[in-house]
Amino acid sequence: MNETYDSHTYLYSIGQSVQQNELYVIAIAGNNPEKHVIGRPEVKYVGNMHGNEVVGRELLIQFIEHLLYNYETDDDIKKFLDNTRVHIMVTMNPDGFEISGEDCSGNVGRMNANGFNLNRNFPDYFEENEDPIQPETRAVMDWLEEIPFILSANLHGGALVVNYPFDNTEPENKAEEPYPYAECPDDDVYRNISLIYSKTHAIMHDIEYNSCNGTDSGFEDGITNGVEWYPAKGTMQDYNYIFTGCLEVTLEVACCKYPSEDRLELHWDWNRDSMMEYLKQVHKGVKGRVSDENGNPVSGAIMSIKGRDLDFTTSADGEYWRILLPGLYELSVRKDGYISGSSATATVEVSGILYDVTEQDFQILSHAQY
Repeated sequence: MNETYDSHTYLYSIGQSVQQNELYVIAIAGNNPEKHVIGRPEVKYVGNMHGNEVVGRELLIQFIEHLLYNYETDDDIKKFLDNTRVHIMVTMNPDGFEISGEDCSGNVGRMNANGFNLNRNFPDYFEENEDPIQPETRAVMDWLEEIPFILSANLHGGALVVNYPFDNTEPENKAEEPYPYAECPDDDVYRNISLIYSKTHAIMHDIEYNSCNGTDSGFEDGITNGVEWYPAKGTMQDYNYIFTGCLEVTLEVACCKYPSEDRLELHWDWNRDSMMEYLKQVHKGVKGRVSDENGNPVSGAIMSIKGRDLDFTTSADGEYWRILLPGLYELSVRKDGYISGSSATATVEVSGILYDVTEQDFQILSHAQY
């Protein structure tokens, strides 16, 4: 795909696995796929972090082809790629994939080559994670530091549901079952984008199918809060959200982890539209830039939304984005060494219409001016 569509793709590696397999990512955009463009949001899909859960890996290969084959003829895809850069990592656990084989419920290949579950290997907000950070995990953490991702999903198998934060909670909340719903500050947004995926999917939203022939109790509308399903420490979606400000969900896309090849076309038909509609949600909400009194971008400025107690920060270019549902929001910005005056707070109205993102810039003054 990179060789055939070199003007729309950029192939790069974020690092290597334990066994020195490259962790390849392909970036896709209408133009300049090799770099970040001011004002253009970054989104990503990550597959196969459990090496034996292979449907997501295959869906991502198909999705790459789908975007590139249809860019010139599909107006929806063209508009999306002309305004977005999409990063796709087909496999985060190539070592595990190499030893896995057809098996719906087994665990051979689930872990990385050192025997660690990569989706329990990230720093956790609620509890200390004592497991050593693995090469694959470190590569993803460095990747998140480099690129200001706004929206993401990681693809798994063994269930049929969209799982959203929080995946973990305070230890005392896990003393008894059923586990309590762990509401995050952006719960309304997470529920909305999760429902967009599940209800666009052919069968995920239907509890008759998402119970996976009774192996699960089923999920209303095909979505679940992470902790309410089962608590998990050190997950990638919580790390993305809490530590980097990127909204990520976990997509469980198949009841069978490693099905026979003849099932793949059906899985693609079920997920194709959902995969597209989910990423398009990055074009809702608010965005802008933070600058100083001389117009220079301010990186690492702390952005706050009144009523939401999880802040996020501006990028290296002073940019910020936030997906929000329709309504009025009070935004503010601050940073040590700067004075936040009246120009550092604003009330914005969000329409919720695709590609109608509210733009609001801010200015903060350096102490050097006083």
